Amino acid sequence: MKIAILGSGVIGVTSAWYLAEAGHEVVVIDRQPGPALETSFANAGEISPGYASPWGAPGIPSKALRWLFMEHAPLILRPQADMAMVRWLLAMLANCTEAAYHVNKSRMVRLAEFSRDELIALRTRTGIAYDERSLGTLQLFREQKQMDGIAKDIEVLREDGVPFEVLDRAGCIAAEPGLANSAVPFVGGLRLPNDETGDCFKFTNALADMAKAKGVTFLAEHSIKRLVSEGGKITRIETDKGNVSADVYLVALGSYSPHILAPLGIKLPVYPVKGYSITVPITEEARAPVSTILDESFKVAITRLGDRIRVGGMAEISGFNLDLPPRRRATLEHSVGSLFPGAGDLRQGTFWSGLRPMTPDSTPVIGPTSISNLFLNTGHGTLGWTMACGSASLIASRISGTTPPVDPEGLDITRYSN
Repeated sequence: MKIAILGSGVIGVTSAWYLAEAGHEVVVIDRQPGPALETSFANAGEISPGYASPWGAPGIPSKALRWLFMEHAPLILRPQADMAMVRWLLAMLANCTEAAYHVNKSRMVRLAEFSRDELIALRTRTGIAYDERSLGTLQLFREQKQMDGIAKDIEVLREDGVPFEVLDRAGCIAAEPGLANSAVPFVGGLRLPNDETGDCFKFTNALADMAKAKGVTFLAEHSIKRLVSEGGKITRIETDKGNVSADVYLVALGSYSPHILAPLGIKLPVYPVKGYSITVPITEEARAPVSTILDESFKVAITRLGDRIRVGGMAEISGFNLDLPPRRRATLEHSVGSLFPGAGDLRQGTFWSGLRPMTPDSTPVIGPTSISNLFLNTGHGTLGWTMACGSASLIASRISGTTPPVDPEGLDITRYSN
């Protein structure tokens, strides 16, 4: 079959690779001049299946109110006259129950663990390189009450068979020696030794080059206008440079996916949640992180990428806004500067923002739609890099009509109509 993929971020490109491996003719269409130039460009860099947790959780509404007034706030809300924002917020709040949290986290961890294994297999058979490391992830707690609140996460990790370690301060320093230089009185951490790190931009572009060698066509700088439906099927994509026709169409447009689907009568509850990052050159190797540290207090990830440190985080609900306020950079610098003082030159850090495509239950939407030849692979939120290979393998099986490699229960759009 000929398959047209809308979007060339990490989700679109991995989907193209797996579909090409399955023997399909694939074309990828994107408005950007190259792959991974939007949300996949400078994300936090961690591949952390065990930390795949829903944003909607018990206690989050009260925590969110406190976060909004912190100096280095992990959550920023810029209210607008936007009903999509209101609907998304209300739906997310409805997921802040014990029952919903358990279901959503289980689905997320199932997909994320499979995806990590798929990435390892892909790396083994292709030799793809992207500043990757396999040294685990450490969730660092600055306060004892944070440490005391990990019971429900540990329960899910145990149920899903995910290895973990609960560490005291000394154990955290043993895992991340650079923390010995920090004056922060952190109390301990939760470490997942099987997690990985890597540069999503480098990975996506390397895989795109490999996909091209396999016959995949990339149509860059093609602005997608609409999907045309006739007789209950999609018949073509209209772009500013002409039409593209295929047998099957896959939407992987991240936060922009609802815009292309709405005229077709498909309501996809994905909303952009803005994140920020800085990328800092390492100046003192012994003071730098060796893998990923999740600073729980500020919801910031600090990741080693080759000779750089990527610091990413925060959640800003402000629509399709990509501005770069200095106070957001200050939060990232405060997190890495307090935990790894002197590790990198913060003045030389490059500042970036991207729009994460979030669903209200934090679980991506992967699978068919009510239109027979239209499929979705979108809504991964902060976990597009973590879930990319698993999502691509799953959607390739759904499109090809083969047995899914991972349980697809609860991962397609029908969960919102039930």
